[in-house]
Amino acid sequence: MKKYVMDDIDHQILDTLIENARTPFTDIAKKLQVSAGTIHVRVKKMEEEGIIKGSTLIVDYQKMGYAFIAHIGVYLDKTSVTKDVIEDLRKIPFVTIAYITAGKYNIFCKIRAKSTQHAKEIIFQIDEIHGVYRTETMISLEESINDKKRLMHLIFREL
Repeated sequence: MKKYVMDDIDHQILDTLIENARTPFTDIAKKLQVSAGTIHVRVKKMEEEGIIKGSTLIVDYQKMGYAFIAHIGVYLDKTSVTKDVIEDLRKIPFVTIAYITAGKYNIFCKIRAKSTQHAKEIIFQIDEIHGVYRTETMISLEESINDKKRLMHLIFREL
């Protein structure tokens, strides 16, 4: 199967959609001086190739009362329980991200909470999951970098 080769138009489409996934194809087409049909076809092709996987809505959790962020390192009794622990973590809606890792922790996750008291309750829930040996918590004071575009531009230069 032939690998999809991205060109500058594809890069600019992705650049625009990463900035705002709801940008109408007609607006992108005007900006790039191509037809809206061209944008539609290229986005569809990138979706089929798995380059684009859906779109994202960014929610300001702080404005919704969930300003407390913590990162939890999870130690397991044994690695064979990893999949079961991940499934149990999925059941806790305050766990927003979980990575299976190599190194100090078996799993590393991010939680969002209303307060330190609420975070403590979430951490206790995680500690109660069968197979969790212990956890280590780091409180996030500020998210300083959350920039998908810088990496994307580096990747484009490498292509």
